[in-house]
Amino acid sequence: MSFQLAGYQQKVLYQADSGSIQTLKSIRSHLHNVCRQHVNQFVRIETLDRQVFMGRIVGCDKGLLYLAVPYQRGHRAFFGSPFFSNDELILTLVLYELLVITLLYT
Repeated sequence: MSFQLAGYQQKVLYQADSGSIQTLKSIRSHLHNVCRQHVNQFVRIETLDRQVFMGRIVGCDKGLLYLAVPYQRGHRAFFGSPFFSNDELILTLVLYELLVITLLYT
């Protein structure tokens, strides 16, 4: 869906090349399959920005990974869900920003 505002000209600021688009789609699809196969498993995730999260994969949908992380008071950026325990909060991560996913054995 696109629209044009009256009186404005359009100038493309960035457009991904077809090779990059295919690469990103392939990575997203591969990560989606990996995450879907490991639902309810505990993992350690490192993002491209070197942030590290540990938690339980609870779902994967449309390029997003849903990770249940232990609830820690003072983390206002996370929101709980009525579908999960009060001890966990759900963190949403973008699949193509993930650098390392490590399965944690218990």
